[in-house]
Amino acid sequence: MTIVPGACRFPFNCSQNWVAPDPNVMVTEDQLQIRVSTAEWKGLVLGVYAKEKEEAVPQFTNAGESFDRLVSGKLTELLSISGPPLKKGKTRLFHGLHQDFPSIVVVGLGKKAAGVNDQENWNEDKENIRTAVAVGCRQVQDLEVPCVEVDPCGDAQSAAEGAVLGLYEYNELKRKKKPVVTAQLHGSDGKEAWQKGVMFAEGQNLARYLMEAPANYITPMKFAEVIEQKLRSVNSNVKVHIRSKAWIEEQQMGAFLSVAKGSDEPPVFLEIHYSGSANASDSPLVLVGKGVTFDSGGISLKPSSGMDAMRADMGGAATVCSAIVTAATLNLPLNIIGLAPLCENMPSSRASKPGDVVRAKNGKTIQVDNTDAEGRLLLADALCYAHNFNARAIVNAATLTGAMDVALGSAATGVFTNSSWLWTHLYEASILTGDRVWRMPLFEHYTKQVTDCPLADLSNIGKYSRAGGACTAAAFLKEFVTAANWAHLDIAGVMSNKDEVPYLRKGMAGRPTRTLVEFATRLSQDQQSV
Repeated sequence: MTIVPGACRFPFNCSQNWVAPDPNVMVTEDQLQIRVSTAEWKGLVLGVYAKEKEEAVPQFTNAGESFDRLVSGKLTELLSISGPPLKKGKTRLFHGLHQDFPSIVVVGLGKKAAGVNDQENWNEDKENIRTAVAVGCRQVQDLEVPCVEVDPCGDAQSAAEGAVLGLYEYNELKRKKKPVVTAQLHGSDGKEAWQKGVMFAEGQNLARYLMEAPANYITPMKFAEVIEQKLRSVNSNVKVHIRSKAWIEEQQMGAFLSVAKGSDEPPVFLEIHYSGSANASDSPLVLVGKGVTFDSGGISLKPSSGMDAMRADMGGAATVCSAIVTAATLNLPLNIIGLAPLCENMPSSRASKPGDVVRAKNGKTIQVDNTDAEGRLLLADALCYAHNFNARAIVNAATLTGAMDVALGSAATGVFTNSSWLWTHLYEASILTGDRVWRMPLFEHYTKQVTDCPLADLSNIGKYSRAGGACTAAAFLKEFVTAANWAHLDIAGVMSNKDEVPYLRKGMAGRPTRTLVEFATRLSQDQQSV
């Protein structure tokens, strides 16, 4: 029989009320196996701030200090002798400190009370917590521990967001999956904020799911059905209309139909009404999302390399609809209408050809000089339709231009708006969520480049080709807007994540869902009449 020393530190909690081992006691392999098989595995993530002075002892969060006292200062002792002070976003793993938690991960939170970083345009405390908690939870997941309790770190909402976003991975179609880990709040401080953070993060994860799924799984109709099912399960104050091709034709949405006609998948116009306001007649926030469930480029075919990522070209619709699902889950006191024109952009004998002229819902004609500039055609008709609702504000989101990725990369969503009031709300919301926005120009300079067109009222690309492509696309959309408060969010640069956002795994990012939800929350609290 193999003898295992108690000092190996496997203090699994079990129904036998087993306590942490004495290092001088020998434990048999059979006894250890009993402990493992009967264990209720649970991990714990605790935060520690950066030292203000080199010789100072580690400065834990409130939860960390309480736990350290519980184990008679052993956590401080081990952290001090196990290496240099923990840097922001780094972790240290300990075993055997407490019978309830076989594995404890201490995570670096950086400087305490860092506040809003004006250079970075985000709340550094919140971002540090999201990152640290995500890294800690993943380390627990690597240990195949099924449950982890998370230190609220002074901001339970941010901690919950870090945990839920950090653990998410799309593995629906894989036989071998990562262990499922359930994240829970450690202690009782901040329960309501923790739950709010879970809802915000689950909203973004819904958008990530829709964007990551293969295009043969998330077709226009399947997308609409997923959103309808989600909304019906969270709130009764929601009406969902899945409009057919016949309805789209009745609405004379010729620009939208010109994109859809190249595919065998029928187009869908998804319309959502969430009535959260006490007064049903209150002007709604109208959110519009581009919903191209696969974009081949059409006759202006994209290069094959990387084309598979165009399954996420419905990111605008995914983030907008997921934001509405979250708003409904939160019972926000605000009326919201969501509009998502959904189709594929495919080459076929029926597809639009470069040089074709189509007519939008408002009667304007558009020369389609590049069939791969299709998103603006969908949005043109959807924006016209959005004006039917006496909107308080109209906000559209779209993975619209590669030029936006060139301009800002994945650092921020580009925002083009005719309203400083609207911009202020979006900007301040993004500081809280860490999913940043940056204002871009809507100069007449760009409008002239899309209205100077030989065959029609507008061209769907600027006459100087690639110059200012994101700006000319926004100028094109502005031709279909008369509302005083309108914003266009170009999310092409934030569509996916490699390693830029540490609390998101590699893959489709679902950004800026949380910023849209926080924006809607702020709007529900702003009584300004517009």
